[in-house]
Amino acid sequence: MKKAILALSLIVSSIANSQTLYDINTIQDIRIYFQQANWDYSMDTAKNGSEGYLLADSVIVNGITYDSVGVKYKGNSSYNANNNKNPLHIKLDYIHNKADYEGYNDIKLGNGYMDPSFIREALSYRILTKYMDCSKNNFSNVYINGTLRGLYSNSESIDKKFEGDHYYSSEGSSFKCNPLGGAGGGNQAYSDLKYLGTDSSLYFPRYEMQSDFGWNDLKNMIDTLNNFNAFFENNMDIDRALWMLAFNNVLINLDSYTGSFKQNYYLYKDLNNRFVPTVWDVNMSFGGFPGGQGAGGANMIPLYANDAAHPLIQKLFANAQFRKMYVAHMRTITNENFANGNYLTDANSLMTIIDGAVNTDPYKFYTYAQFQNSLTTNIAGGGGGGGFSIPGIQLLMDARNLYLQGTTEFTQTPPIITNIATIPAVVTYGSNVTITANVTNATSVYIGFRYDKTKRFFRVPMYDDGLHNDGAAGDNVFGAAITANSGMIQYYIYADNANAGIFSPERAEHEFYTLTVQTANAAMGEVVINEFLSSNSIQVDEYNEDDDWVELFNNSANLISLSNLYLSDSLGYLNKWQFPAEATINPNGFFIIWTDDDSAQVINHTNFKLEKSSGQLYLSNGQGTILDSISYGQQTQNISYGRYPNGTGAFQVMSTSFNAVNTQSVGVKESAIAAIDLLVYPNPVNDLLYIQSGNNHSIKQIDVFDVNGKLIFTQNESTYSTTINTSNWVKGVYAVKIQNSNNQFLVKKIVK
Repeated sequence: MKKAILALSLIVSSIANSQTLYDINTIQDIRIYFQQANWDYSMDTAKNGSEGYLLADSVIVNGITYDSVGVKYKGNSSYNANNNKNPLHIKLDYIHNKADYEGYNDIKLGNGYMDPSFIREALSYRILTKYMDCSKNNFSNVYINGTLRGLYSNSESIDKKFEGDHYYSSEGSSFKCNPLGGAGGGNQAYSDLKYLGTDSSLYFPRYEMQSDFGWNDLKNMIDTLNNFNAFFENNMDIDRALWMLAFNNVLINLDSYTGSFKQNYYLYKDLNNRFVPTVWDVNMSFGGFPGGQGAGGANMIPLYANDAAHPLIQKLFANAQFRKMYVAHMRTITNENFANGNYLTDANSLMTIIDGAVNTDPYKFYTYAQFQNSLTTNIAGGGGGGGFSIPGIQLLMDARNLYLQGTTEFTQTPPIITNIATIPAVVTYGSNVTITANVTNATSVYIGFRYDKTKRFFRVPMYDDGLHNDGAAGDNVFGAAITANSGMIQYYIYADNANAGIFSPERAEHEFYTLTVQTANAAMGEVVINEFLSSNSIQVDEYNEDDDWVELFNNSANLISLSNLYLSDSLGYLNKWQFPAEATINPNGFFIIWTDDDSAQVINHTNFKLEKSSGQLYLSNGQGTILDSISYGQQTQNISYGRYPNGTGAFQVMSTSFNAVNTQSVGVKESAIAAIDLLVYPNPVNDLLYIQSGNNHSIKQIDVFDVNGKLIFTQNESTYSTTINTSNWVKGVYAVKIQNSNNQFLVKKIVK
């Protein structure tokens, strides 16, 4: 609980600084001031008790001063009451809930324990960021009451900001997968994903819930992993799990799920109702963690580390294709970083940046000479080391590369994917586009695709049968058709044979190809301001913030680019906020903008707020041509102002219909209840509408409503996929309500 004190106003220093908190080329400057002289004893007491924060009078981050800041010691083995330099967690918004530095309100600092190189964490994240979403990281000099405590590793917190930035929501179930009180020391309550039974309380000691709810979600995911593994792909982002395991293995990161304590990762349930794993706390990678599953050295962790103590590893690797995908990811990490020596270039660059700071660190756990030799020399002891020898990073990883390259799995020959093309070259909205690739030495080829970066990839087969716009049968050209239902299609290709697999691009699914669909520019009356809410407390954005919003509507049958348009609240400043370069709006579709004066946030957040008392709103080309505008008076909380009829009518007060047709009747509003995973396509539809269940629940009932809420079609089902003939529907917008066998619902807008 925050301490009940008289909070002073936030003070911003005049020594403003332009450097960013996680700029890898700069060392941050953090200065902490406590009123009490016995601050260290007080923080030790808190760490060994409730782990509460000690209130700092002020914290200065790169010249910007914050008063009344929470500071505490963190860490498990890296913390010791006898240390002069312990890991720190600084909470800028401990008292002032709006306090942040460049949007960050939590600062987490590692003390260099068990790392004579100081760079294990920074180098690990520098590699990992190529393959999955992870924390930003650099270095900070930390002073307490004017005295230098030393150089720290500065890692971005896995919090709601991180979830919003990377997973486009922050309302989902969220867990830090570290046992309460830390692993080891006889504590067998590991975050191992073992199924313990139906009672959620059995999982409490093993996982730390970061959200307001979620124990049932976690328990159900673990149940599926252990007992219904065939459906697990609908409960976890498998690709990110494979990247995590591949990273842990290649970099010998044993203080992780892969190691004995099965910890140091996060799980977040995203918009696709799948848990996404996020790697955390990599300060002991590159063999820096004492102990493991092997004899030590470059082969101290076997290629699969496969046993019943690690259900995630055991169950995933029981699937032959997942196993080949995992090895493909391992091969990519190894070849892109270690076989070519790139990691060593990065390591030397990082050590050059911090060289002076390490030399002057008064409380470092190793000597400056040990730091200088830490790439090429094994260092004994230090930082609580006992008899354990910390490997020289270069000595270890050069040998690790040789070991991996010599394994049976790495010497197998994967397929070769070349000449990826689209037919036709110019793709129009609603049309079918064939993606082709030349693939040799393959028995199976797949394309993974999605229409929106917030959604999951769907993987479907590609064919070399002469029937899929792929040329002649058996000519090694594979093809698959996709309907262009959005402004872009993101995709990758995966191919395998009996022994090995490969992705193109090789960093998929983290990286992918993008096919851009042809767009039109907006003519007058085509794209309009359809609805806005300037006093909102019911609809949250991806950061779980109830910011105000504006909804646009496309009255036309064209896919329209918004990239050359602007939104503003001032006639004299029409080009105040420009839409992102990739922004498009579908025919008869909606587009949401959050008017929260926070354009640093990821998706469509403006640099201005709407006034609640009265104001104006302009949609223009920024050069004087106004496509639409509205002036409004005093607004009522959670009552929006919108067009009725939708898209063309006059503005009036109405109940909110966020991202949905404005109507005074039932309306066509998309919604989803609980974990339901369905693919409904194509949209817009001409004749046949396909509905496919992506999880272990079959389709039970389908109801279709027109824009006025009238039921026009109903059908009972007991199947995982079905087709509806829409040829006799009139053109317009419809709501397709789908119920699955678990009595969960999805309502999807369809344009005919």
